[in-house]
Amino acid sequence: MAKRYIVFLLAVLILVSGFAVWMAAQDTDVDNGNSVIRVTVAMVQLNVAVTDSKGNYVTGMRPSDFVISEDGIGQTVATFEEGNEGPRNVIDNTPAANGSKTPMPVPDTAPLSPTQRPNDSTLGGARSGTLEGIASVSSGANVFVLFDTSNYMFRNRGFVFAQDSIAEFVRSLDNPYRVAFYSYSRDFFRASPLTPDRTQVLRGVRATVNGDDSALYNALLLTLKDAGQISGRKVVVVFSNGPDNSSMVAPEDVDELAQSEGVPIYMISTREAKLDPASAAVFARMTASTGGEAYFAKTWKDQRDAFASIREDLAHLYFLSYYPQPNPNRGWRAITVKLKDPKLKKYRIRTRSGYRPIPAHVAVEEAGPAG
Repeated sequence: MAKRYIVFLLAVLILVSGFAVWMAAQDTDVDNGNSVIRVTVAMVQLNVAVTDSKGNYVTGMRPSDFVISEDGIGQTVATFEEGNEGPRNVIDNTPAANGSKTPMPVPDTAPLSPTQRPNDSTLGGARSGTLEGIASVSSGANVFVLFDTSNYMFRNRGFVFAQDSIAEFVRSLDNPYRVAFYSYSRDFFRASPLTPDRTQVLRGVRATVNGDDSALYNALLLTLKDAGQISGRKVVVVFSNGPDNSSMVAPEDVDELAQSEGVPIYMISTREAKLDPASAAVFARMTASTGGEAYFAKTWKDQRDAFASIREDLAHLYFLSYYPQPNPNRGWRAITVKLKDPKLKKYRIRTRSGYRPIPAHVAVEEAGPAG
């Protein structure tokens, strides 16, 4: 017990210290007498789903179709990718690259076309680096699967069926994807690290055993911290069978971290929403704010359909990124994504609602003589 408290105390201290560093770093060009503090802000990444009124995916969108703003400040798309097709229309918007402070224009591509979305049920930014480096890792998502092995799952006699559903989901993901498999009850276990090797992940799925109480939000926090260490697209898929009854962190804190790291959360709950309305409300709110979705799958078939829907979602998401324009706001920044053409405004946009900036790099430079 003491060990768990120490772990989460350290996690909180890391987050607080990181925010303090960012606060100092935002005081750009402030002369302390001998030095100037400058900050390089990370690229902000967005996973964006576009669907019509029937839930069909809208494909073939162009970078110029999207209008992105942050706290009402317009942003320029720097990288663009659709589904699993790999990055395209990747440009370098950094002033040093194009010789000016004006971002280079993004060329248009193909026309729109709808794609059916089957089995429908009731995204900080990249780490610093060149756009070429970011593009090389952005094709295919990094999927973190989090499995509830608490006693709730065994009471429901659905443990083996849940393992089967997860295993089928892992096998069905396209080759560019890397998968990590974690399990949790009161304790948290990294059964398989992030890897393209499906066999290793499946061994981790089959090796899961019964636990005790459920500490979902503790496990989510640790999973998000792992996801935050890598670049490119990343999502968390949670398979849960009951309410959280032993976490030491609040779901609101987990939600904010997920948005700040740009990680959509997908939740599959084996309990009907009406049986646990409090957890259902948290699941719905957390998934919506991060750009994911919540599913309440009572039967084994519903669980398989929910995983299939998530797989289709990952295959049809747009992956956009931008370098934030100067913004004096040191706290929470609201992100808005719209479609430019009025004819396209009938479509639904799903993405994260904002983030709290996490600096990619802070540098201290010697100040020049006062002019």
